[in-house]
Parts: sequence; C-alpha cells; structure tokens
Amino acid sequence: MKNNTVVTHRQLFFQHIAQTSDFPLALEIERAEGIYLYGSGQRYLDLISGIGVSNVGHRHPRVLAAIQEQLDKYLHLMVYGEYVQTPQVELAHALAQTLPEPLSSVYFTNSGTEAIEGTMKLAKRFTGRREIISCFNAYHGATQGALSLSGSENFKRSFRPLLPGIRHIQHADWQHLEKITQKTAAVIMEVVQGEAGVRVPEVAYLQAVRQRCSEVGALLVFDEIQTGFGRTGTFWAFEDFGVVPDVLVCAKGMGGGMPIGAFISSAEIMSVFKTNPILGHITTFGGHPVCSAASLATLRVVQDGKLHEQAEAKGQLFKQLLVHPAIKEVRGKGLMLAAEFESFDILKPVIDRAIAKGVITDWFLFCDNSMRIAPPLIITDEQIREACAVILNAIDS
Repeated sequence: MKNNTVVTHRQLFFQHIAQTSDFPLALEIERAEGIYLYGSGQRYLDLISGIGVSNVGHRHPRVLAAIQEQLDKYLHLMVYGEYVQTPQVELAHALAQTLPEPLSSVYFTNSGTEAIEGTMKLAKRFTGRREIISCFNAYHGATQGALSLSGSENFKRSFRPLLPGIRHIQHADWQHLEKITQKTAAVIMEVVQGEAGVRVPEVAYLQAVRQRCSEVGALLVFDEIQTGFGRTGTFWAFEDFGVVPDVLVCAKGMGGGMPIGAFISSAEIMSVFKTNPILGHITTFGGHPVCSAASLATLRVVQDGKLHEQAEAKGQLFKQLLVHPAIKEVRGKGLMLAAEFESFDILKPVIDRAIAKGVITDWFLFCDNSMRIAPPLIITDEQIREACAVILNAIDS
C-alpha cells in the first residue's frame, strides 16, 4: 500500500533502530572530516572520538585510500585463518614490530569484546585453569563472557547467570594481589581504567601484578582497547610501565573508523588453539581484508606523524585550560582525560550545553560525575583552546 507521508530519518531512527537508552543523543550527522562532525546545519568538534575510535580523525585520507585500494582487490574470501590474505599478514607483521618479544602472534576479531572472549578461552586452554580475575569498575565489553568480567553489578544483575569462576580485585590495590593464586588462569586488566573515569595506576603496582602472575603461573592480560594506538602518549600504554603482558587486547582506535580488534600473544600460547580441539577458536569475518587495510594505514599514520608523541603535551594543554571552580580535577594520561565535577546532576547540563554550542563530550559508565575528553590525536592546540572555551562557557551559562 502506498504511503505518501514524509517520514524523517529521526522518526525512522526511533521506529526501527533498537534503542539502548531512553535518551540517545540522536544527533543527525551528514558527514565527518578530521575532528569535526557536520549535521543539521551545525559543525561539532568531536571530543570523544566515537568513544576512543577515531584516533587519526574521521575519514583520514590515507585510511580512505587504503580502503579504496583493497575494495578493488577482494572483500571476504574465507573464514579466518585459512587463506594467506595480504592485508591481514601485513597488519599482523606491523603490529608485532610495535611490540616486545614474545608478543608476535595475532588473532584478529571484529571488535574488542570479541577479542576479550577469545582471550578468555585462550587463558583457560593454555593454563588448564578456570578462574579469571578482573577489576571492579572495569569494562571489557557486553557479550556474556566479557560482561562477566565487568566490575559493575548494576550492568550484570539483569543478565545472570553469567560465567562462573570470575573474581574481582580493586585496581591499584596492592592488598588484593594475594587473590591471584595458582587457581587463576588469567588476570585481565586495563592499563589505564577507562569507564571507571580514567584511573592511572602507579608503575610499581603494575610491576607487582606482573610479578604475582609470574609467580603463580597466571597469564597477565592487558586490555588496551581504549588506550592502544597512541591514546596515552606511547603507542601502547603499557610501554610506560616497564611491564610486558602475556596477552594484549586491542580494538577501537586501531581501525581508523572500521570495525576490527585483536588479541596478541606468543606463538607458544596461541598454538593451543590448533589442537584439542582443532579450530579451537574461529571467526568468519575477523580480520576482514578491508578493515585490516584500514588498520594498517591507521598504524602508519600514527607512527609517521608521531601522533602518540604529541598526545601528552596536548593533554597537558587541556589540563592547563580547564580550570574552573566547578571542575574538581582533570586527570588522565595523554589524550585520555576525565574532568571531574561534583555530581552527574551538575555535569549533564554542561555536556548538553556544550553539544548545543558545537562540542561533543560525554561521561563514563562507572563514573558519571566526570566528563570524557578523548579527541582525535590530530587535534591542534588551537582546536583544544576552542573546545575548552566552549566547555568553560557551558559551565558558566
């Protein structure tokens, strides 16, 4: 039946897109370029990078060129791990070159949560143990295994029963290290806690976690889904702590805007997926050739432009500019920052006013009184000053 009624995209969004809250931002974006989003006659400065994704900005020319070049060759060919696909091979090699030994074997996934799922299986299979330890206020994804690791009961209670054998420790609490025992298959930990509101641990603490895991034979897994690819001032956040994990998990910023994730370990550890059973972990689309090509281009953009080396100075500029009686502190590392307010009730109107004035910010899942500041690494000092002026104006207004 014909229906001549004009339906807007906004109406279709609410009619057909499954909603995740009763108050989506619902910004109607028409295009994006660099650090800006455009829509509804307005330009928005993106201070959250699509939640840690657009490290090299939106639609970086080198990423677009890599995507186009791969489109002209092939798309999906075969399930993961069977064919030699140039984009996957070259990306895996490039990732291994950024990492210390023995992190040289890469398993590609479609997302961070899938990489966490694969990591959990890997740890159980390699160690023969069943217990996995994560941190309170940690976020590792929303699938059932990753959700089991979450340190917030509020996000888990409606979906129980979840995986058994999960224990939690306080991030940066030395006394909790004794909970890591010979029953522990893996300790899965963010180097810098993200959704907890950007919590940076002491160097000595992460070194103690490494020592404890080595003593009891547990794998140390670093979740660098938010911190990887230059976000905190080094290519990988763990580089600043003098600690090498047994498994590294990455996603978000590695794709240049395309969906991809990975978990990386030694060839010895990763080899357990080959037998008992054969195909111990499989994926159809993990390491999609177009996504892999985009990721390799993203890696090169970060390295060639030394974007990671600029992140700390840019982060310090945010800290210098965001001074206001309403802001209790600005904490973080590199361009992964949290500006803390007294409460969510004070913060939320500031976020709304900033968006109305053309600067997109957000809060954190487990720290709703802090403003998320994680812009593309390509942001300039001038653009930082522009964004901070809008935020301060939003507070005062």
